[in-house]
Amino acid sequence: MRYEGMIYRPPSEAYSLIVQVTIGCSQNRCIFCSMFKEKRFRIRKVEEVLEDLQDARNKYRYVEKIFLADGDALICKMTDLEAILHFIKDQFPECKQVTLYGSPRSILMKQQEDFDKLRELGISMIYMGLESGNDEVLTYMKKGVTSQEMIEAAQKVKQAKIRLSVTAISGLGGRRLWKEHAKDTGLVLSQMKPDYIGLLTLMIEEDLPLADKIRSGEFELLNPYDILIETKEMLKYMDCPDCIFRSNHASNYVNLRGTLNQDKEAMINLLDEAIKGNVHLKSEWMRGF
Repeated sequence: MRYEGMIYRPPSEAYSLIVQVTIGCSQNRCIFCSMFKEKRFRIRKVEEVLEDLQDARNKYRYVEKIFLADGDALICKMTDLEAILHFIKDQFPECKQVTLYGSPRSILMKQQEDFDKLRELGISMIYMGLESGNDEVLTYMKKGVTSQEMIEAAQKVKQAKIRLSVTAISGLGGRRLWKEHAKDTGLVLSQMKPDYIGLLTLMIEEDLPLADKIRSGEFELLNPYDILIETKEMLKYMDCPDCIFRSNHASNYVNLRGTLNQDKEAMINLLDEAIKGNVHLKSEWMRGF
């Protein structure tokens, strides 16, 4: 197995076989994100990917889950993805789940029949980063897509009956746009109807462009209690029946977990108690990716 640079994966892929199909992220301009910054994006030759998969087959007797890395494996040509997925089907018959990251642009570039084919060949879930449902926030953070494009991308995945896991980030609107960020993110998620929502909290590394904007006073961070208020507001606008909601990442001040919509009131009540000071908040030194 060959790996290049730091490897990033969703928390739920901790026990998956990770194979790099791409190196880095095709977008990689978001001013809040430190992932993949040391890498120049490229798509690996399919022959190299198959060699790595064969190496894994020779080493491991049982592989239940495979995650196709890096940040946007879905951008690969369909012929390459089909070759990789056929190889997995042939060589890893015990594999129950194949997943990957898909940027909204990469999803929109593919036809609906492409996703039908990917599902038939074993893709069971796509991870997509929404980050915010507010267009002003998305533009400021250089996400590269609009909220409507996010919705359209999600609908393509869902129409193919592929599970969709979406991440959003508390605090991304800063003090100036926190209300708009909370409301619009909740509303956009409601239209996307993902199977899973992961809500993280903004964390800043010193060498990021967003850190410069914070130092200059252009962007003002929310404090922990502001984050809780924003999260509560976001949840109020979410209408995502049977969606598994998790806000228990290392970056979060209070851990939330439940299934929407039935557990929404209980999670809001927990946030109310935390806002009143009745729930311990995670210390800053304990927050981390």
